[in-house]
Amino acid sequence: MRTDSSPGTLPAREHLPAAPAGTPVLDVVIPVYNEEKDLQPCVRRLHEHLDRTFPYAFRITIADNASTDTTPQVAGRLAAEIPEVTTFRLEQKGRGRALRAVWSASDAPVLAYMDVDLSTDLNALLPLVAPLISGHSDLAIGSRLARSSRVVRGPKREFISRAYNLILRGSLQARFSDAQCGFKAIRRDVAQVLLPLVEDTGWFFDTEMLVLAERAGLRIHEVPVDWVDDPDSTVHIVRTATDDLKGVWRVGRALATGSLPLDRIARPFGDDPRDRDIKDVPRGLARQLVGFCVVGALSTLFYLLLYSGFRVFSGSQTANALALLVSAVANTAANRRLTFGVRGRGGAVRHQAQGLVVFGIGLALTSGSLAALNAATSEPAHSTELAVLVAANLAATVLRFLLFRAWVFPDRREDDAPVRTPYEATAREATPYETTPYSAPYNTAPYDTAPFRAGAAADGTWPDATPQPLPVRRHDSDSRDLR
Repeated sequence: MRTDSSPGTLPAREHLPAAPAGTPVLDVVIPVYNEEKDLQPCVRRLHEHLDRTFPYAFRITIADNASTDTTPQVAGRLAAEIPEVTTFRLEQKGRGRALRAVWSASDAPVLAYMDVDLSTDLNALLPLVAPLISGHSDLAIGSRLARSSRVVRGPKREFISRAYNLILRGSLQARFSDAQCGFKAIRRDVAQVLLPLVEDTGWFFDTEMLVLAERAGLRIHEVPVDWVDDPDSTVHIVRTATDDLKGVWRVGRALATGSLPLDRIARPFGDDPRDRDIKDVPRGLARQLVGFCVVGALSTLFYLLLYSGFRVFSGSQTANALALLVSAVANTAANRRLTFGVRGRGGAVRHQAQGLVVFGIGLALTSGSLAALNAATSEPAHSTELAVLVAANLAATVLRFLLFRAWVFPDRREDDAPVRTPYEATAREATPYETTPYSAPYNTAPYDTAPFRAGAAADGTWPDATPQPLPVRRHDSDSRDLR
């Protein structure tokens, strides 16, 4: 089976190589806003836990989002006293904005974050990041809704959390169990290509990132956690819920219209080198066959219902032609989107025209079958007509799949697309995405992330080995607190 990455896709996952001494493998971000009381005990407790239990070098980054109390001074003192602690400050609020800024600039191969209240038991931190270090997974999340999780919180927050996740499952087909737990990690190579697609800068940032990652086929590892609710949390529940529902609508619309280039962050199928020894097997054949069979079964039922309706006031040939024409248009549209994964309006007219050619072949088969039946008997029973049409449609279905796969929706990714790395996309390639309604907010002036690079010391110095940060896009100010 071929596992070569198409242009713009991520490479196969690999175990992270041993890092040089002093180079952090993990960068834990703590976004804060006016946390002068809780920040110092939180950071010291986290540092003590990592220093005692974590087998790799690490860094703790305090992301201060425009605090108006003494939080910046507390963060500066911690960075001066503890070598593994760094800090930076943003002048705008928003948890998503803070995570985007730090993660985009960090040099650590594994990036994580947790809330300052440390509601999640820290013993789950190593199980959270281990699958990312080993190359098994792309993202990891703590789940308070897993069967083995132990959670202490009030019924109001329990209801809101479960209702929110039900909404995600019903509207965005999310399969992860807990989008809101403030305990997540991501590989840096994944973050570099995933974060530019995430628009939200507030609390919905986590959900949007997870939904896009899951839709792109990335692997999300879930860790059951022990979690105790913080009774002093200042989260504005109603405002947060409203903004989250707006985000669900925005992301759902973007996914439905195909305006997100999720193929740019796809992994090759099968990271096991043994998969590459199996040759001459078409990619995606099994999945396409399943999708085509489902669409075909529904189309056949739709066709038979139409034929029975048209047959009331027309002859068999006319009813067959009309029913097949209507069902063929619906079949082509469904197979285009569901079976072969073609999104957006580009090429839709051409695909329908080619689908009509395939329809003509099917019409010839079914019409010929009816003609043969009428030649054999002058007044065939309606049930006999249906049986003959079902048999003819089965033959036409096999031919339709072959023509769809080889002619209407061929896979041209390897033959037609120029070979580029994920970071060599030209402005011409980026234009269709940037002009979509979903990505319009990204076309404004970016933040200057130079003063806010993760790993910078309190005096603003920055290690030479750090890669250039990704642009952090301007967004409306987030008026919500970070906790």
